[in-house]
Amino acid sequence: MKIWIRSFAAVLVILSTGCSRSNSKSASQSSPPPVFAKEYPIAVTTTVGMVADIVRHVGQQHVQVTQIIGAGVDPHLHKASRDDVLAMMNSDVTFYSGLMLEGKMADTFENMAKSKPVIAVTEKIDEAYLLEPEDVRGHHDPHVWMDVSAWSRCVEVVAETLSAFDPPHADDYRSNAEVYSQQLVRLHQYGLQAIGSIPADRRVLITSHDAFNYFGRAYGLEVLGVQGLSTESEAGLQRINELVKRIVDQQVKAVFIESSVPPNNINALIEGAKSKGYDVRIGGELFSDAMGAGGTYEGTYVGMLDHNITLVARSLGGTAPATGMLGKLSLNSQESPSP
Repeated sequence: MKIWIRSFAAVLVILSTGCSRSNSKSASQSSPPPVFAKEYPIAVTTTVGMVADIVRHVGQQHVQVTQIIGAGVDPHLHKASRDDVLAMMNSDVTFYSGLMLEGKMADTFENMAKSKPVIAVTEKIDEAYLLEPEDVRGHHDPHVWMDVSAWSRCVEVVAETLSAFDPPHADDYRSNAEVYSQQLVRLHQYGLQAIGSIPADRRVLITSHDAFNYFGRAYGLEVLGVQGLSTESEAGLQRINELVKRIVDQQVKAVFIESSVPPNNINALIEGAKSKGYDVRIGGELFSDAMGAGGTYEGTYVGMLDHNITLVARSLGGTAPATGMLGKLSLNSQESPSP
């Protein structure tokens, strides 16, 4: 990239120093990549919206993207349906996030990789940068998109894959990737500024599950989830009691529900704090494992992170415009839902 903001570039240096052996690399990478020889557009299947958004920005008119895990769907629990398998069979390339985010689809990816490119977009992120929570030793936290500077590495993977697969349009893919990466530079800086405006003693983010650890590390928040890394993990009474005590002792202003996770555990925190004479409110609904509805600003990766950054900053006492970095956020999306 020609223009870099220093803090963003420094993270990329760390991210690009090597590749992890355990980083869910694409199963097809051991064989020479095929070259596209059919009619355009290239048929691309993706899993989650964050991956689909990269492919649409980088591929633009040269690709047609089918996203198989939609808005509000939990990718941790998603199993490949018959339609999903057909979509991948009929596509020319498949991109997925990796790091076991789509763990129940691993066998499907392995089988598809025998006949076409199946690429984990997180494959270029160095293992040294990845988080490994204590409760899931041996497995990396897959929620890398919560750190915009880290997710930008995935843009490079998509651009390189499409360039190798479709050499006549390689310059387009690289140019598109550069433009998109500059948008991510701006978004990352907005995150640093907005979250940095929260008073230091209020920078505690409590959510439904541990999807925000990269977000917290990147932007300076202590992150506490009721559930563990996967939404399959159970939230025990002890964990809820620990968080209730923390909320009351530190006078935490707000806790947050997630768009792809039931709000039961967060409601339990609110009731627990209330029983101790302290009222904590729901700060709003964050996007964690899925973006917003298709066709909306929040249904894009930039809009998703803009929403999360803006909502967290405003709910925890920081300063950020209600309509976000670009003035595109829906005012309704920044309102706190009733518990």
